[in-house]
Amino acid sequence: MTAIFGTAASALGVNSPDTSGKREAAPAPLIPLKDFFRNPVAAGYQVSPGGDYISWMAPWENRLNVFVQPVDGGKALRLTSATKRNVAGYFWAAKDQIVYLQDDGGDENFHLFAVNADGSGKKDLTPFPGVRVGVVDDLRDDEDHILIGMNKRDARVFDVYRLNTRTGEMRMEAENPGSVSSWITDHDGRVRAAVQTDGVNSELLYRATEKEPFRKTLVTDFRESVDPIFFTFDNKELYASSNLGRDKAAIVRLDPETGRELEVVFEHPEVDVGHLLGSEKRKVITAATFTRDKREYHFFDDWRRKLQENLEKKLPGMEVSLVSSDRDETRFIVRSQSDRTRGASWFYDAKTDELRKLADVSPWLDEKQMAPMKPVRITARDGLVLPAYLTLPPGVEPKNLPAVLYVHGGPWVRDSWGFDGSAQFLANRGYAVLQVNYRGSTGYGRAFWEKGFKQWGKAMQDDLTDAAKWLVDQGIADPKRIAIYGGSYGGYAALAGMAFTPDVYAAGISFVGPSNLFTLLETVPPYWEPMRKMNYEMIGDPEKEKDLLRAASPLFSADKIKAPLLIAQGANDPRVKKAESDQIVSALKKRGVDVPYIVKDNEGHGFSNEENRLYFYRAVEKFLARHLGGRAEPDGEKISELDEVKN
Repeated sequence: MTAIFGTAASALGVNSPDTSGKREAAPAPLIPLKDFFRNPVAAGYQVSPGGDYISWMAPWENRLNVFVQPVDGGKALRLTSATKRNVAGYFWAAKDQIVYLQDDGGDENFHLFAVNADGSGKKDLTPFPGVRVGVVDDLRDDEDHILIGMNKRDARVFDVYRLNTRTGEMRMEAENPGSVSSWITDHDGRVRAAVQTDGVNSELLYRATEKEPFRKTLVTDFRESVDPIFFTFDNKELYASSNLGRDKAAIVRLDPETGRELEVVFEHPEVDVGHLLGSEKRKVITAATFTRDKREYHFFDDWRRKLQENLEKKLPGMEVSLVSSDRDETRFIVRSQSDRTRGASWFYDAKTDELRKLADVSPWLDEKQMAPMKPVRITARDGLVLPAYLTLPPGVEPKNLPAVLYVHGGPWVRDSWGFDGSAQFLANRGYAVLQVNYRGSTGYGRAFWEKGFKQWGKAMQDDLTDAAKWLVDQGIADPKRIAIYGGSYGGYAALAGMAFTPDVYAAGISFVGPSNLFTLLETVPPYWEPMRKMNYEMIGDPEKEKDLLRAASPLFSADKIKAPLLIAQGANDPRVKKAESDQIVSALKKRGVDVPYIVKDNEGHGFSNEENRLYFYRAVEKFLARHLGGRAEPDGEKISELDEVKN
């Protein structure tokens, strides 16, 4: 789940009612629930810096662990032995060494571990309780060190340390003065820039050498973002994503000495541009990526453009991306996927033009049985146009269907085109699924984002209500069979929809969703403290705007909830504490509202472990079938009669 502080039917390409007397197409076969949510065969492929090995993550003891194999074949070797939680992520620290991250039960206090490619030398590099670690720079030209960010000295902030991944020795490279939110290294691995915030204003800090103190060179309101991406290849200037003086973020070249914008590298009139790709070997920028309905590229480099065209020709109809390469940039890992398949990972050798499939992610899912995800546009009550995605059950006339409004979390992220396991599962069960980029979603410019400020439960929620109405007006949804479902902010929106518009939804599902904005803002992790003022600006100030936050908190309108509600929560969630779910469950139970409550003691902000995902979605399947009339596996686990499940 995403982090919380993550026209007519015919015009949509939807089948119109059949009046020709022809026989209707049959619904798609009922696909086993497990097939949508089980662990992948393999994922997260990377090629080692020297191009000698391929690594990936695959299930072992029902948990995702890291494996490695010589690039030209041979026996695969498992490098990790996680049994409680999946390995959260990994990368190559050297030609012969991998480092990986793991937390404890979803608490997000990640430790960094190292292991050699032959399985030897495993060690916990950061064996500090209650401390969170992230990677600042993998130092591609240093076989022994990486730069990490760690809140060991002060739980509220992250200092930069140079860590020897062979010995575990470390030394501080940059001490956080108290509000630095991100650090930027140059191409020689030197910490040369940073962004700090007091929650309202952001400041760019810069130093020409590591011996000099940082100084402020640019100050902006948080609404105006200037986000450094990486240094120019001569280490003198910065590429950044900036909306300073414009609505849509553009890629710019910045003078870090003065904070002055030198050149607009690329901008798009419709959406933000925030991603820039480059070649470390050839010292050139290669492409910018942006997303309208789908991801698109703007190329600066002919070699990279031709490579993309060649791969897309070899993998027609797929969204194709390069996800890893060796240092020589001749051996690559390629990912292919679409809205109807999780796709596959491939090995590509640019010297020989060989493209070799490594593994399908979920080969048990038949692309032909999946539903297309169609971009649509919805006009809100105040005229704002909301980009959205509609997924309809295959083989079923899109008329008077049960429907699920599936709300993204964040809220300051966006939905995008591509394979969504939850949407495909719900469509297979017979539901029309609508995903809306409501106001406040990012990627559509500053004005669209700012329209969501202090609109939790208000205009942001109105957008979702209008989307539900749109489904009815199109004739797609039965107005008496619409559910609202989401995780994190999406879980909040589900609670808000049930409480503030109780006649719109026949059921709701809240997954790690906050119910009380006062307690949400009081209990954020300590390392979010620098963003507290910004959250007050965007959500509301609990001291100065008590009435606003009380009105927007579903807990205080729990007496208005009348439709059935399913709630799920990770016991160790550091972002949305378990108390957020406990308190609204308690309020509803006192009134006799049907509120099955799933709590998993070994989970945090979302369910990582496969058995917990399957349990949750089995509950979703039964809950929606009972209240909306969709399909369900006949031998599924009997969840609907349970009041509370703890595991």
